Amino acid sequence: MMIVLYLLAIVLANVITASNDPIVWGKLIIPAGSFLIGATFILRDLVQNAIGRKRTYAAIAAAMVLSAASSYALGDTLWITAASALTFLCSETADTEIYTRLRLPMSVKVLYSGIVGGVLDSVIFVVIGLSPLGAGFLPWSLVGYAVAGQIAVKVAMQGIGALAVHFVPQTRSAKAS
Repeated sequence: MMIVLYLLAIVLANVITASNDPIVWGKLIIPAGSFLIGATFILRDLVQNAIGRKRTYAAIAAAMVLSAASSYALGDTLWITAASALTFLCSETADTEIYTRLRLPMSVKVLYSGIVGGVLDSVIFVVIGLSPLGAGFLPWSLVGYAVAGQIAVKVAMQGIGALAVHFVPQTRSAKAS
């Protein structure tokens, strides 16, 4: 069930981003799907608890293909689709490896690994997908605001997720991870 939620969150993030204008908060630019992308890192951690690290990579591969396919199906350019796949591979792998190696309470692992994954996700996607280097949707003068906006949302989501994990009773397999 956790894998289904993980995959569903990824597709919904793409749909929400494609069908809504970015949120502008001050100078920050935040794609609407960023809220769900922040949640995917938490869901990925829970998937890893449920099926183990090695099988989690199969879920990440499936999610990467699903993300790229849904991005393309929603009419994104090849730059955006490729950036989505590359971003997903890098950020989810970093999240997985950091989560695996930390010997801390689960809530802290969720927080730290998700922050790193979220920062990588934000930087790689905006620079490769949206900047003049990629599809050119954002001029260089706005790239920093777009990166900062996504990071702010993803870090907030990790904080909320870490609090939820801290206060929700864990199963033995979650404690053992």
